[in-house]
Amino acid sequence: LSLCAVPALAAPKSKSPPAPSPSPPAPPPVPAVEPSAGSAAGASTFGPAVGIIVAGGVFGLLFALFQLYHVAKIEVEPGKRAEGYSNMEDGSDTNSKLKLYEVYLAIQDGAKAFLAAEYVLCGIFVVVFGAIVFVLTSNTPDGFNMLIGGCTAASFVVGALTSIVSGYAGMMVAVYSNARTTIAAEGENEAGWSASFNTAFRAGGVMGFSLTSLAMLVLLGLIGALASIIPGSLSEDEDFAKVLFECVAGYGLGGSCIAMFGRVGGGIYTKAADVGADLAGKVVSGIPEDDPRNPATIADNVGDNVGDVAGMGSDLFGSYAESTCAALIVAASSAEMVAAGWGAILFPVCFSSFGIVVCALASFLATDISPVKKETDVETVLKVQLAVTALLMTGCTYPLAYFLLPAQFTIGGVLATPFSAWICITAGLIGGCVVGFITEYYTSHSYTPVREVAQSCETGAATNIIYGLALGYKSAVIPIGVIAIVTFISFTYAAMYGVALGALGFLGTLATCLSIDVYGPVCDNAGGIAEMAELPAHVRDKTDALDAAGNTTAAIGKGFAIGSAGLVSLAL
Repeated sequence: LSLCAVPALAAPKSKSPPAPSPSPPAPPPVPAVEPSAGSAAGASTFGPAVGIIVAGGVFGLLFALFQLYHVAKIEVEPGKRAEGYSNMEDGSDTNSKLKLYEVYLAIQDGAKAFLAAEYVLCGIFVVVFGAIVFVLTSNTPDGFNMLIGGCTAASFVVGALTSIVSGYAGMMVAVYSNARTTIAAEGENEAGWSASFNTAFRAGGVMGFSLTSLAMLVLLGLIGALASIIPGSLSEDEDFAKVLFECVAGYGLGGSCIAMFGRVGGGIYTKAADVGADLAGKVVSGIPEDDPRNPATIADNVGDNVGDVAGMGSDLFGSYAESTCAALIVAASSAEMVAAGWGAILFPVCFSSFGIVVCALASFLATDISPVKKETDVETVLKVQLAVTALLMTGCTYPLAYFLLPAQFTIGGVLATPFSAWICITAGLIGGCVVGFITEYYTSHSYTPVREVAQSCETGAATNIIYGLALGYKSAVIPIGVIAIVTFISFTYAAMYGVALGALGFLGTLATCLSIDVYGPVCDNAGGIAEMAELPAHVRDKTDALDAAGNTTAAIGKGFAIGSAGLVSLAL
């Protein structure tokens, strides 16, 4: 679609940007705002901007396939062996191998059944609500405009479908990788730890890189398609960019609506299945968790993926789409940004493209350069991964901003520069890391808060509930303060455009965040499969340790989603 729309998106002819608002002695003539090196006259940046976005998106998809290739090297079907991996040929009987394969298929069937039921309802919702979006957005101040309404509704449908595809792909990858993580955990000592961690982490990477790449490429194609349909051009019509990106905003709305189904509906299913399995097994029958005699364990393992894979994936996709659309809409309100051309306006999307490449390069730190060799390495490796990715993104963003953005531009009454945009994004990157690490402190078994909650159980359920609830309230204090500080800094330097960039900063490491987030339920499933297949105790020991870290990583993902959503809602 973007290729077809290239003629319509042709860069504007050489044209000086309008002068900024005159300050109180304002002698005429006021010097025109000079563009940056990469946005001179707006003509030279359209090619590089689209090239950056397409290159990053294609690279991300190829890297996701590379990750999937490594995961697929582990065979699950009995009788097959993948070179370099234990395939339960030694130390496990045939019955265990057959049980593992049977449970693996049952979880896959359950995941497909749930998604089929959920997405039928989502499809009905998209059709009905899409019609409502069409009617309401067609009602413009100039009368009933079916073109505007149709473009906005189309954006909504495209965003919803992209979210559905992302959630489905993530679920299928998670249930494809769970048993393979169990098999990898059969290895002894350091080999077993490295193989099992890498399998789960790469499974998360498949979803992380495919979702971010798909979201970015579809958004670019949508912009190109609508730009070829809506009358006018960027160089000739001052209102063209505003109308275009207000229509594109439906893309974020569609993603968020599906995220509501995935997060709320999937979350309710997850907890209902979890509690139901515990009641049927532990309370009524007095058998351990994930005991093969309890059929509810299949629903429980499906539920682990529903909330934290499909739901979280859709949620973060919605936050990404909305923050990008908000930045594009606000950018379209700046005369200097519009005059600088498509490169300046598409800067937020180019930033996401850089993020994909940086996250891919940083992922080798966890899998190859400094891999997990023992239980205590797991949380350290995940934290280092997040911090290094954010640090690399901080260094890469300024050259990109200098190359694409005008040397000065007025937005929301604030005179901003590429340095201002870099400050806003950096504030978001640092704020995201702080929120993530604070979340990890309050949810990890390695630190005092979780241990104190465990100790409170010694005096009964009541003190456990009271202490846990109080700790939950306490854990929100610093993240809320961080979100407020990021909002203040961003608004000070670049008004609402800065707030939108701050939200993008939160999501600048989205591929890594999703990799870490999906890692959790994959490890949880791996432990359940090991228990139901009655594998040796050392396998369950590894998967339990990986799962414990996975519970924390799921909370970190929620922190990023909530933090970015707070900024996005303000910017929109």
